[in-house]
Amino acid sequence: MNVLLVFAHPEPRSLNGALRDVAVAELKAQGHEVRISDLYAMGWKSAADRADFPQLAPEARLNVANASGEAFKTHTLTDDVRAEQDKLLWADAVILQFPLWWFTMPAILKGWVDRVYSYGFTYGVGEHSDKRWGNRYGEGVFAGKRAMLIVTTGGWEEHYSERGINGPIDDLLFPINHGILFYPGFDVLPALVAHRVNRLDEAGFAGIAEQLRERMQTLFTARPIPYRRQNHGDYLIPSMQLRSELGDTDMRGFALHVDAAASR
Repeated sequence: MNVLLVFAHPEPRSLNGALRDVAVAELKAQGHEVRISDLYAMGWKSAADRADFPQLAPEARLNVANASGEAFKTHTLTDDVRAEQDKLLWADAVILQFPLWWFTMPAILKGWVDRVYSYGFTYGVGEHSDKRWGNRYGEGVFAGKRAMLIVTTGGWEEHYSERGINGPIDDLLFPINHGILFYPGFDVLPALVAHRVNRLDEAGFAGIAEQLRERMQTLFTARPIPYRRQNHGDYLIPSMQLRSELGDTDMRGFALHVDAAASR
């Protein structure tokens, strides 16, 4: 199988760099072909701006969604963006690896998403009617592919727990897992999160590396997070409200969009 690992850390000799090497070695040992998009090493341009759309008339007002849609349709996206889109289409699984900076991904990785996920490629596709609302949330260009996150953080696991002051890690990662990955169709696996990495000793690294190897071994067999699919009856269209009879009555927020019954 083909695996794309998008790596977002500025130091190749970092813990993240070591974990990347562990993941790649294990994937190759399993017989998979691996490509790496090392965003810092590539000098990836993170800002979506006018330079991305050279065909846009100088006097025209820049609307990024419209401009990216036209560029995608006319095959005039910049070479770097088209190369990353080709990698995504090639891959059977995509791994995003990054340190958690200020409760989210580094800006360079968010910029990769902003520029590579062009209109007509990952969003703005499919029928919009009273029965469907586009090919998204479980459908789309990446349907049938898998994705997961490898995340490091300096905070304690307890700090990112249900009652932890930083908030549950699953909630913090929900906009990435559900919004960036599930939205265009990926089956999303639970993230591998390494905590307290700034104080990690050799034994601690060995433990995380072994967890990572196990996750790479089950990349194509583990059960994905059972997010509710948009166009399969759980949501009212076009309001996109979850049907009132679904979910526990006291449930709120992100948890509503996971089908707990499907994970039992």
